[in-house]
Amino acid sequence: MIPPKPPARADKVSLRQYLRLFRTDILSAQPARLYHAWMAEFRTPFFRSYLCNDPELVARVLSERPRDFPKSGRIGEGLRPLLGQSVFLTNGEAWERQRRIIDPAFAGGRLHHAVPGIWAAATAAAARLTEGPQDIEPSSTHAAADVIFRTLFSIPIDDALAAQVYAAFQTYQRTQPLVNLAAFLPLPWWMPRLHRRATRMSARTIRALIGALCNTRGRSIADGTAPDDLATKIMTTADPETGQTFTTAEMVDQVAIFFLAGHETSASALSWALYLLATHPQIQDRVADEVAGLPEAPGMADLSRLRLTRDVFRETLRLYPPVPMMVRENARPELLRGRAVRPGAQIVISPWHLHRHDRIWDTPDIFDPDRWTRAETRTSQRDGYLPFSAGPRVCTGAGFAMAEGVLLLAALLRDWRLRPVGGRVPVPVAHLTVRSRAGIWLHLTRRVASAQR
Repeated sequence: MIPPKPPARADKVSLRQYLRLFRTDILSAQPARLYHAWMAEFRTPFFRSYLCNDPELVARVLSERPRDFPKSGRIGEGLRPLLGQSVFLTNGEAWERQRRIIDPAFAGGRLHHAVPGIWAAATAAAARLTEGPQDIEPSSTHAAADVIFRTLFSIPIDDALAAQVYAAFQTYQRTQPLVNLAAFLPLPWWMPRLHRRATRMSARTIRALIGALCNTRGRSIADGTAPDDLATKIMTTADPETGQTFTTAEMVDQVAIFFLAGHETSASALSWALYLLATHPQIQDRVADEVAGLPEAPGMADLSRLRLTRDVFRETLRLYPPVPMMVRENARPELLRGRAVRPGAQIVISPWHLHRHDRIWDTPDIFDPDRWTRAETRTSQRDGYLPFSAGPRVCTGAGFAMAEGVLLLAALLRDWRLRPVGGRVPVPVAHLTVRSRAGIWLHLTRRVASAQR
């Protein structure tokens, strides 16, 4: 069975038609030729945009000369009310300072501290599920949010304050489009950015609640009672160049992106992974056999035993990258595949198209976790696989996200058998992340081995 992808638009449409499609879903607004083209140009009255699939251009933008291609402010406009000056939106010296403080918390040597919290959230998620047909996306979102609360602040999602943050995020996600209309207009800095009232209000609520969490943690750090989790590590890490730590306001910005990126992207990937396993029962059975031998409280070393589970998650990230497009802006004149590009153009790197590009991948639309064991995939991975971006701005939590995805799949597949619900084929759309237009419906049956535990 070939996994679904959005329908491509007609190659020729007017700007007005394109903007309407873009506003509804950025993925189906793109023409089918982008799965084969190395580059494409898009023109508006105010700027030009270049989508780059050429591996050499991708490497230039993300890895070789990232300072010449800072993050585009046009895309950040939509997320500014929630994320403020978080590491996801900043550029230059501000971004470099933030990464110097944040990166040590996610270093490989500390990842093992997060595994118990991830596993606790995973087993709690498995225990909450019930037999029968259901939309799995809400359960995936709840589980991923629980992971963030347990690893960041050492509290489960059932904690009263955590539950309030989670509820506010649900409102925010329903009202926030992937791209704000301001991205297409030459608005001066002082003009309001056309955010929906519900978006502004939910962002304000979330930031106030996160501020309360950070203030409480600051007091526990001061009196020596703070747990050794990600929040404590980040709040106590000083910039090695200046000796300064994050202020509470700065910490609110960073926690907002940790929560948004850490639970929304993981929930997207987990939901699609479960759907892919439901529609490929032989692979599902192989994963279930692999995870059956896990100890009741697995540690970091046990992850190395889950090779197929890891490759299922990798393949899911290829077919359904949670962040489908990344936008940079060239700071100086460029020559892209022989075409002169003026400063200020929007340079689009699209994991969605790179991961399914027919010049980079064999059978790009097929779900094939075993491709990750074949030698030829190494070249495809190098040229066209970046679910966590690449270069200096690669996601600092990439290792965390991979461990989380594997452990969540392991806990759920150990206890549950999945099959698709007839007539409910999900259609991918890009909101904050790649989700399904009408949910991802699966029929769950408890496995015999789990019922005997």
